[in-house]
Amino acid sequence: MDHAYGEEPHNFVLVSQHNHSLSSTGRNAVLGSLVLVSLAISLGFALHGAWMILPFAGAEMALLFFAFRAIGRRAGNYETISICGDRILIERWESGKTSRFEFNRFWAQVVFQPARHGRGGVLALRSHGREVQFGRHLTQEQRVHVARTLKEQLRHDR
Repeated sequence: MDHAYGEEPHNFVLVSQHNHSLSSTGRNAVLGSLVLVSLAISLGFALHGAWMILPFAGAEMALLFFAFRAIGRRAGNYETISICGDRILIERWESGKTSRFEFNRFWAQVVFQPARHGRGGVLALRSHGREVQFGRHLTQEQRVHVARTLKEQLRHDR
């Protein structure tokens, strides 16, 4: 979660994205090392007569490959919310698809429902019967902070 304040006094931009500890190169290196270790171990067992371990090791590596690929696809997803003048713009980029939602700053309301019974909380902007959720990549504590910050930003110059 990053905050960026523009040059004008009431510009506000917030970016929300997944926290990935590895780059794509790092993910490929980890996957490659796991494949090499698994291959070495399974070949060792196969050479000692337990050849049935090879198909299971191959299936395990295939599952890891698909899991790492799914993580890689989500790595570039992000959401931004920007407030400039009387406009609020929410942009969402997911798997190559961009969505844009625009609200009038003076009519928009911040909707926040905290997490209950193991279900994630909801942070959204609502105006004229339309509601757009924001903060899919945020933790519950971050959603609370963002809700507070957005409410403060919307109060400016009202």
